[in-house]
Amino acid sequence: MRGFSDLVMLHEAQIRLGVFFGILAIMVTWEFMAPRLKLALPRTKRWPANLGIVVLNTVLVRLLFPVLPVGVALWAAEDGWGLFNLTGAPEPVAVIGSVLILDCAIYAQHVMFHKVPILWRLHRMHHADTGYDVTTGARFHPIEILMSIVIKMVVVAAIGAPAVAVIVFEVLLNGTAMFNHANVRLPLALDRVLRLFVVTPDMHRVHHSSVRTETDSNYGFNLPWWDRMFGTYIDQPEAGHDGMQIGLPQFRDPINQRLDKMLAQPFR
Repeated sequence: MRGFSDLVMLHEAQIRLGVFFGILAIMVTWEFMAPRLKLALPRTKRWPANLGIVVLNTVLVRLLFPVLPVGVALWAAEDGWGLFNLTGAPEPVAVIGSVLILDCAIYAQHVMFHKVPILWRLHRMHHADTGYDVTTGARFHPIEILMSIVIKMVVVAAIGAPAVAVIVFEVLLNGTAMFNHANVRLPLALDRVLRLFVVTPDMHRVHHSSVRTETDSNYGFNLPWWDRMFGTYIDQPEAGHDGMQIGLPQFRDPINQRLDKMLAQPFR
């Protein structure tokens, strides 16, 4: 396990970039070859802003956070902070436990951003996309991204997550977010099996329904277990995937898919 940890730490940037662009390429190709649904708005009207927000968020994070959650993990290990460091847990236990706790924390954060009105104003930019494809998975308001990083830092420090666990979690979260937001078709039998272990596109698409009770369900990005445990799981949309409307009723005008309009949404 130690050798694996050292290898991951040594090649952190290459691993994260490689996984990101690799999964992005796979999902985009899959979407073109076997789309699940016809998009209400063409990619040319949505992708410039969706990808533009990714660039903006990346620049802001690098400028404002010289130390990211993995840096907090390294500090915690050096100074003996957090649950796993204080208890001297074996590295495999600490890594697996940290990934599970971090995933549950992101689930709780997601619920909070739906239930607290001022936070929902930030998060609704993600839901205002009237399409649903791989780029939707990275469409988050910069303020929400910055708040999410702070929350992850606090959790990492509190549990004393190993740095390798933080990297593994981030890679899993980014990869599964692209997968479960992709407009791809999976055989229904395969979907039923996969959603026992990972959030599938059909499972998470329910969360992007225009029906509010469905919007407030299926919060998980990576592991599907929290929704089942906490009673927020909905198996299928009431209108079916072919009949459901994606997006928010108040932001259906195509002009709202422009980058400037997206950034201004929380203040409107």
